Amino acid sequence: MMSANSNSHPSALAVADHGPILDDCTRLRLGLQLQALYTPVLGKVLDPRLAELLQQLETDLGATDVGQ
Repeated sequence: MMSANSNSHPSALAVADHGPILDDCTRLRLGLQLQALYTPVLGKVLDPRLAELLQQLETDLGATDVGQ
């Protein structure tokens, strides 16, 4: 028995078992696209209210870690 879904193509089963496999060219292209997508966002200043909330979360999580 190959799997619960015997209608799947064998290569699809391999991907499901081992995760997706990307060749070097695909990884490079994906990395460049993600970089182009996120570079403008990374250059923006974080809203002070959001920065304060993130700082409070870090403080709260640090207090929780110390107590455990």
